[in-house]
Amino acid sequence: MPMEWVRGKTIGHGSFAAVSIAKPTNNNSGLPPVMAVKSCGISHSASLMNERMILEQLKDCPDIINCFGDSVTLENGERLYNVALEYASGGALSEKVKKSGLSENEIRRYTNSILNGLEFIHRSGFVHCDIKLQNILLVCDGRKESVKIADFGLAKKAAVAGKGGLKYEIRGTPMYLAPETVVGGEQESASDVWALGCLVTEMITGNPVWNCSDVGALLMKIGVGAAIPEIPGKLSDDGKDFLGKCFLKDPRKRWTAEMLLNHPFINAGPFEEEAEDQISPRDPFGFPDWESDESCLMTPEFRSGSPGILPATRLGQLMTDQTPDWSVSNNWLKVR
Repeated sequence: MPMEWVRGKTIGHGSFAAVSIAKPTNNNSGLPPVMAVKSCGISHSASLMNERMILEQLKDCPDIINCFGDSVTLENGERLYNVALEYASGGALSEKVKKSGLSENEIRRYTNSILNGLEFIHRSGFVHCDIKLQNILLVCDGRKESVKIADFGLAKKAAVAGKGGLKYEIRGTPMYLAPETVVGGEQESASDVWALGCLVTEMITGNPVWNCSDVGALLMKIGVGAAIPEIPGKLSDDGKDFLGKCFLKDPRKRWTAEMLLNHPFINAGPFEEEAEDQISPRDPFGFPDWESDESCLMTPEFRSGSPGILPATRLGQLMTDQTPDWSVSNNWLKVR
């Protein structure tokens, strides 16, 4: 049975698609009363179709945003590919960090959920490739709030053990890239764990892990030498050790998501319930001020032409950005 729904206002723009509020027109459809629909032109829908396919295979994990199906519509003379997703009324975790900050207990609780999601993703044979605060969404159920991993547009199949993987295909946001990704084009489950360390550090400090506004200098800092993101001094000893396990430069020595779930920082005991104000809906695909065209945003994919590419050439190819031009309407539009 095809999905029947109407599109509401646009709530965000990603690298590949626009996101709108939507509601089903059939009360017996089995769909939730409010959804987020991610849409793009059918001619450039490969990434969104990839996201739909991966989410279908990850549907049994409660720490990953739900997908309710896809559809093709004709709107304003253009054929659109649409994916219906769970609506996260709390918006992106980045917004909460920027607005009010987080306690260590909240950080531990959110990190536990993200790790559960990551462990499931990796066990299912995928790499997310773009773990960051903007892709962690807050789902509110009454006064209870949980986080879920979203935005799988850059996700890929993990390399098969013993066969190696496709290298020199770099995806994601520069601020969160792992050293092996910048230097050798290696982007596997360990790279997601490095990005998780960046995310947790940002939850603690409220600031990006690297103080850099130039993408070339940033990539040199990540890929060359022994420097790692600074571990916040105000964090507990367990927290500092946890981040140290995420920021091991050698991906072979870096802890896995499964190992980190048993770390004392996460596994110290039950999480205390904290009073939380109800959060009004926000743009779940917004980006913070420091992540702009002038700073360090990297969108779709970046490939080099040869395994022997020089570092300087690689950095030049990485400094590319394309932003789609979307035309949106604030009115409800019946699509089927």
